[in-house]
Amino acid sequence: MSTPQPLPVVAAVDGSDDSKRALEWALAEAARRGADLRIVHVRQYAPYLQPAVLVAGPEEPAGDSVVGDVRTALEGREGLPPLEFISRDGLPAAVLPEMSAEAQLLVLGSRGRGGFASLLLGSNGVAAARDALCPVVVVPPPGREVHGDTPVPPGPRVVVGLQTDDPDETTLRFAFEHAARTGARLQIVAAYPWPVLAWSAFGDFTPTTVDQEAAERETLNLANDAVAAQRKSHPEVDVELYVAPGDAAGHLVENSREADLVVVGRHRRRLTRPAPMLGSVTHAVLLHAASPVAVVPPAGQDED
Repeated sequence: MSTPQPLPVVAAVDGSDDSKRALEWALAEAARRGADLRIVHVRQYAPYLQPAVLVAGPEEPAGDSVVGDVRTALEGREGLPPLEFISRDGLPAAVLPEMSAEAQLLVLGSRGRGGFASLLLGSNGVAAARDALCPVVVVPPPGREVHGDTPVPPGPRVVVGLQTDDPDETTLRFAFEHAARTGARLQIVAAYPWPVLAWSAFGDFTPTTVDQEAAERETLNLANDAVAAQRKSHPEVDVELYVAPGDAAGHLVENSREADLVVVGRHRRRLTRPAPMLGSVTHAVLLHAASPVAVVPPAGQDED
């Protein structure tokens, strides 16, 4: 019985510098995964011209100068994965999430051509990270400054956020697998609120008498329990647990300095929020992290 062909990695290009950096990231990742790389340019038209079918136009990129430039730039390069070039007409914010149904990973830059230079994240990046059916990697521009006092360990490093009271196994698995493929250390960031607040008799929040060392110890125990299965599946991955009080987004952004990748999850659908949502932590990390950010959709969710 033949082995099924793995789904491709999809890289969105539009001729911008951000998309060129994203393409380089996607080329390396597709090679690591042993997957084809599908290079896609979505030729955008105005919303009022959008037909009923979101993905329209020929698959062949004839006459598409953006795809032609990419093809020319890659000609003669060695060590590339198998490449496929596609042009589509439509709105990138709609077309890219739709194409993610037939991809194992979608990669794009923070801002596309025509975006405002002051924007930290373009609308297409937001839409793809929020709506795609597969994990999405958003590659930021170089030189994004992140301040912090935490020492940066040497060597390749993958950072993943862990919510200890509701761990996402899909996000953890993605981070462990990427660390295993790249030989990187995996830094697991688990933040806990401090001071712990409770309602008072007067309706205000007041600090409790919970000891901070006890709270940190409990968070560490929960984190160890949450990652035990993935540690067992990936014994070759060097794991570091980073437990600290305060804002999870702030710790993830701070630890993105000189990291290879930051991995965060996306909100699960619930009755109170039936539409896909990024969540405040994921959105903040996408806006401010210095490294590429992978947004992993939850498993077992109907994202149609």
